Amino acid sequence: MQAEIITIGDELLIGQVVDTNSAWMAVKLNEAGIQVKQITSVSDNRDHIIQALNEAQTRADLILITGGIGPTPDDITKKTLAGYFNTRLVFSEKVYQDILELLGKRSIPVNEQNRKQAEVPENALILPNKYGTAPGMWFDLNDKIFVSMPGVPHEMKALMENEVIPRVLKLNDTMVILHRTILTYGTFEARLAEILAGFEKNLPKEVNLAYLPSNGVIRLRLTIAGTDRKSLENILDQETGKLYRIIPHYIFGRDDDTLEKVVGKLLTEYQKTLSVAESCTGGNISKKITSVPGSSGYYIGSVIAYSNRIKEDVLGVNRDTILKYGAVSREVVEKMAKGVRQLYRTDFSLATSGIAGPEGGTVEKPVGTTWIAVSGSETVISKKFNFGSERQRNIERASLAGLNMLRMVLMKNSRV
Repeated sequence: MQAEIITIGDELLIGQVVDTNSAWMAVKLNEAGIQVKQITSVSDNRDHIIQALNEAQTRADLILITGGIGPTPDDITKKTLAGYFNTRLVFSEKVYQDILELLGKRSIPVNEQNRKQAEVPENALILPNKYGTAPGMWFDLNDKIFVSMPGVPHEMKALMENEVIPRVLKLNDTMVILHRTILTYGTFEARLAEILAGFEKNLPKEVNLAYLPSNGVIRLRLTIAGTDRKSLENILDQETGKLYRIIPHYIFGRDDDTLEKVVGKLLTEYQKTLSVAESCTGGNISKKITSVPGSSGYYIGSVIAYSNRIKEDVLGVNRDTILKYGAVSREVVEKMAKGVRQLYRTDFSLATSGIAGPEGGTVEKPVGTTWIAVSGSETVISKKFNFGSERQRNIERASLAGLNMLRMVLMKNSRV
């Protein structure tokens, strides 16, 4: 079974609201063995909606529609669907009682607009909405399924999980779609594709490989579809194993892992503590680390040494060192790492110093130049990076690069 998602609303097309519904639905549909062929957003316009419906049924068996079924005059989806499916709107006492019960619990009086929401297409299967006043509507036409749901995310999600997915599974109980995502860091996409050229060439024909880069992290997604789940999982296991043998030094995790989660697991496993000194990253690394539940067990604290005075007074960087080499240098960042580790008495520390931009660069040290250091009890390593000219991207890439350096050191020094 193949699906298409149609989101309706002018607010989506002018950028006032970000469409998070489609991404969530696509995940749930894939888990149910349903491939999403296309996602379309259209305005609150009858002709645009009808055109989208006509085109969708040429590509998909299941068309999911969200938005435009609220109580206000600009919500035209329900009337449009009634016309499209050649039916009329009829008053549903059951839907009205659901609305009365829901609004009664919230001490909200029912007005005429709410009452109109109990008018539903006569030939639709009505799906109860426990969290809102607009019910879901299920239509069958030309061996195609159309389902209309509210655009409010928590209402749509409840309808999908409690009504739509269970019904669809009964109709599509044989197909399975599986994804396996391998997370890599430390090289660029073209180089990784070059390394994996032989691997990709010899993939089983039913397996698809996709490269998904973002700020230095490259996700390798293996996808397979079929009817025998166990057999499909075995194939993915075999291909995943090959990747671990070909590029073990680039792989840091799988699926929903992040560098901060992986670093946290290593610190927990080895019972080590961490401190951070941040200049150009401005606390972004510390934010990532503390976003992981349980990070209080290994993360002690940080110093955001944005000015040279803090580098000197708090971290113990010698002023002459800064004057001689510059704040963005191996000598300074290594001293920052040593200083914060000694200050907080931790097993390891991580430090960054760079030129995030868009200003402040020189010929010798252009915008994006960043030094990162990791310090342990017996050693300190540092590395220079050149990220680019975009400030926020530089901050994020420096944060990830630092976490990956720390990961590599932890793996080599697990018994330090």
